[in-house]
Amino acid sequence: MTITLRPEQERVVRHAIATGMYNSVDELLDSVLESIRKREAFPPALTRSQVAGQRIRELRKGAMLGGIAIKELIEEGRE
Repeated sequence: MTITLRPEQERVVRHAIATGMYNSVDELLDSVLESIRKREAFPPALTRSQVAGQRIRELRKGAMLGGIAIKELIEEGRE
């Protein structure tokens, strides 16, 4: 596989290797790929309020009160 870098990308890669951050392009690429893999395997955790909000939205779907959709009642209450 051949990867073509823009000049500014190539400068960053050369700098990372020259300063000892990485020993080779392969090592740098392995590090980047590992970082991506970790992010995909462990998405950011939701806060308690985000989880609660998701649960409320799920429960509200199609909810009825006296034959009227809860969503319609809420909208009517806002008017």
